[in-house]
Amino acid sequence: QVGYLLGRRGGRALLARTSNRRLKEGAVRAERLLARYGYGKALVIGRFIPMLRTVLHPAAGALGVPTRTFTVWQVVGGLLWSQSFVLIGYTLGSAVPHIDKYLLPLVGVVVALSLLPLLAEARRTRRDRRSPSR
Repeated sequence: QVGYLLGRRGGRALLARTSNRRLKEGAVRAERLLARYGYGKALVIGRFIPMLRTVLHPAAGALGVPTRTFTVWQVVGGLLWSQSFVLIGYTLGSAVPHIDKYLLPLVGVVVALSLLPLLAEARRTRRDRRSPSR
């Protein structure tokens, strides 16, 4: 909620004054995501994607998503996200004997999978820098 409020108060001014190309591209991508899926679906889906979870809420504030709409879908996404992890933990704990032996490697796999989109973006950025300008 704080990210949304910060974006709401100063996000547009920051975007207008910045010369950071990546920041402007990120705002355009967030705007497209919100337009493509609608506010509710984008905010709920964004909760489950690690890098998007960080950027989407300030972008939603800066892009003028109504406060009531944001808050409702923020709560829905938060409940779905937290309860899905609780249920996954309960299911794994009851289905896999001695899960505590496998827990640390499992966390490592989850972290590695979470970093894959970041690595793909870094690779794409590096490739774009090498190619001649359009």
